[in-house]
Amino acid sequence: MAAAVTLDELLAWCDEAAANWRSHFDANPSQLDLPCDIGGAATVQAFVRHVWGVELRWAQRIVALPITDRDATPPGPLEALYALHTEASAILHGALGNAGFDWNGVISLEFPWLGPGSHDFTRRKLAAHALLHSQRHYAQLTTLLRQAGHPAAVRGDLLLSSALR
Repeated sequence: MAAAVTLDELLAWCDEAAANWRSHFDANPSQLDLPCDIGGAATVQAFVRHVWGVELRWAQRIVALPITDRDATPPGPLEALYALHTEASAILHGALGNAGFDWNGVISLEFPWLGPGSHDFTRRKLAAHALLHSQRHYAQLTTLLRQAGHPAAVRGDLLLSSALR
């Protein structure tokens, strides 16, 4: 066995974390209305929309599906936002289950935040980026809630995840 973390394992961790956050907010819905200043979001709910909406758009790019416009993603409720994650997850699980999928295929992207010009990335790198993007934001969300006086019961560290042995 190679000493590597696979995309399957990262996706399992991401699925586990998203489900934990959904459960947390189901039990604490008022926290979705808390102010948030991360990534241009005004509230925690808008931030969760960003996290799960970005997951969906990355998954769509990776498998060459039409990209859902950011403004077309629902602002809520939580169940509609979680559906963004489950759709992204289904897309990535499908690609990971396809033995012929070309993970080394290159996608050229142009975004202002990448700097001028076109940038080339493998699908594999984009998938890893998408999955780690969510985890990074979950850590920010944990800190934001704790600083607002609402410690989250979500334990998101990979060390505590059942997704990886």
